[in-house]
Amino acid sequence: MTARAGFPSGGRAALQQLIADVETGAAYFNVILVYDVSRWGRFQDADESAYYEYICKRARINVAYCAEQFENDGSSVSTIVKGVKRAMADEYSRELSVKVFAGRCQLIELGFCQGGAAGFGLRRVLVNERGEIKRELKRGEHKSLQTDRVILMPGPDEEVAGVNKMYRWLIEEDLSFREIAVRLNEEGVTTDLDRPWNSGTVRTVLTNEKYIGNNVYNRSSFKLKKLHVENPPDMWVRKEGAFEGIVPLEFFLTAQEIITARSARLSDEELLDHLKRLYADAGQLSGVLIDQTPDMPSSSAYRNRFGSLARAHEMIGYRSDRDQERIALNKRLRWRIRFDPMRYQADVTLAVRLDPDSREELDYYLPP
Repeated sequence: MTARAGFPSGGRAALQQLIADVETGAAYFNVILVYDVSRWGRFQDADESAYYEYICKRARINVAYCAEQFENDGSSVSTIVKGVKRAMADEYSRELSVKVFAGRCQLIELGFCQGGAAGFGLRRVLVNERGEIKRELKRGEHKSLQTDRVILMPGPDEEVAGVNKMYRWLIEEDLSFREIAVRLNEEGVTTDLDRPWNSGTVRTVLTNEKYIGNNVYNRSSFKLKKLHVENPPDMWVRKEGAFEGIVPLEFFLTAQEIITARSARLSDEELLDHLKRLYADAGQLSGVLIDQTPDMPSSSAYRNRFGSLARAHEMIGYRSDRDQERIALNKRLRWRIRFDPMRYQADVTLAVRLDPDSREELDYYLPP
């Protein structure tokens, strides 16, 4: 009997079950049909797809590639071809990641959303290629036409009023995130996901630029389906005035000053002590985790004080090689030059290419 394989293992329950059946001897088949070599998955480590095939071979289950021009007979030729094809699948995945990221950045700069929930007080709205509003998207709904786009618009009046009330409580009454969450819960107000408020969800409303109409992307990365990484602000892609804001600019700026000042009251040692306690409790660290933890200074506070989150992590003895790999990869993937004649009245633009350590100039490029 035969079984078919056609999905990468990460997040693919069916293929995971297939491999489990093979390993445990529960398999009722003796051949697995795979469309082509890349169907195991376009892994960044070519040995990973070879590993799954080896599991099958060890269990005396043959693997047959339907669309390949070679016989998977264990010969030197088939081994070489499979190695080349796995490397090609890896490179295809990398190139596609770069293209997708560049395309999303372009759409962000045009003022369109690129995934994620609208947030409390806002709604996702579908527009056609002429910018005409078609309808509001409900939670979980997505656009069906390639030419359609999604933008943010103000939500119900009561939610918009609730957002501004949160800013007033912070500015006028100097309430903490926790105290604001308690008030909202006492009033029976829930988040956009119909959940009770906490310090993290309140912080999001009081710090996210989308509430003043700015479109910000690439705060975090999950390229090539590896580790989530919190990117520094200089890697963010921003379009100011992309949407209709629901919070006055002076409210937002004042709130940021207050939040920054609160963190500034803490010494370096106190900031790091908070981080140490969080690391001890959670066993890991990330910008999202920091922002969602009650009574923690914001992740931006650590970036402002220590230069980056990675630097703050190192100062308490938390090091992640994978984090550094992801940051380095993000920088390599972001070879983009954005021309903004409205902001920069420049006569020429000169691009400088640096060495891998970003210490020496390799060459220069003068775009037309």
